Amino acid sequence: MTAPTLEIHLSDADLTAALRSDATTGLTSTPKTLPPKWFYDARGSELFERITALPEYYPTRTERALLERVVDEIAAAAEAEVLVELGAGSAAKTRLLLTAARAAGPLKTYVPQDVSAAALRESTREIAAEFPDLAVHGVVSDFTDTLHNLPGGGRRMVVFLGGTIGNLVPAERAEFLASIHDVLEPGERLLLGAGLVIDPAILVPAYDDAAGVTAEFNRNVLHVLNNRLAADFEPEKFAHVALWDAEREWIEMRLAATEDMTVRVRELDLEVHFARGEQMRTEISAKFRVDGLRAELDAAGFDTEHTWTDPKNRFVLVLAGRR
Repeated sequence: MTAPTLEIHLSDADLTAALRSDATTGLTSTPKTLPPKWFYDARGSELFERITALPEYYPTRTERALLERVVDEIAAAAEAEVLVELGAGSAAKTRLLLTAARAAGPLKTYVPQDVSAAALRESTREIAAEFPDLAVHGVVSDFTDTLHNLPGGGRRMVVFLGGTIGNLVPAERAEFLASIHDVLEPGERLLLGAGLVIDPAILVPAYDDAAGVTAEFNRNVLHVLNNRLAADFEPEKFAHVALWDAEREWIEMRLAATEDMTVRVRELDLEVHFARGEQMRTEISAKFRVDGLRAELDAAGFDTEHTWTDPKNRFVLVLAGRR
């Protein structure tokens, strides 16, 4: 077994600077916003793992079942020598792809990318032990602006699963997909997992579960600001809100102040006023139609080669080749 390597392009200082910038911009905007990536400290990651096991939360298990069904087709079509996974985390679903790609023959290297050096150290060690003939090269970076740091060395397939593409507004999606196009060579591929537009009666409870786990996950962003920027949010004074925007076809998660309050963020020397009932957006989760997703990929310079959907048409996997 070759020892895994870890390439770091994002330090704790970089993360703190990004948090300071996002918090300053978001808390002084009208309406107020915070990016969803700040949910994920250790507690937030644990809460999200609990969410994925909830009966209401269909996306994770739906995508995994779909991947299990079509993974051999994906591996045969892609013929990847290098598999790059954006936002790898624990790389749980990627093990299916790695197994199938190794069986198909050409895979030589796995490149997981994530913002968390600790998570990547653990997952790269585990993957290297499970796949001893595979070179494992972890990259600590932010996938939205450091794609140029991803190594090559063979025909690549970039994998972006979990429906995370839906956390980006349309302009951000266009920029992100174009940036992936720019780092790939003609004939290299993108495998994208995305949630589809479905009945809001099923969709909304996935983001507003009866047990209140998603509510705690949503409020965790306030704990992060308290811990990292010396803010004095009282998270229990914010109510979780999840709603479906039918025009934009996305779920919005918000935090609503339950009373008038002033929050101090000492590290930013900032006072933030909330009126009772004021809502702050913390996440969007866009859902897609297959034709619309194909059009967005086409605009970014990709040809859609294959699409696979689950039997209930709740999730799609798209394999697209770079023109």
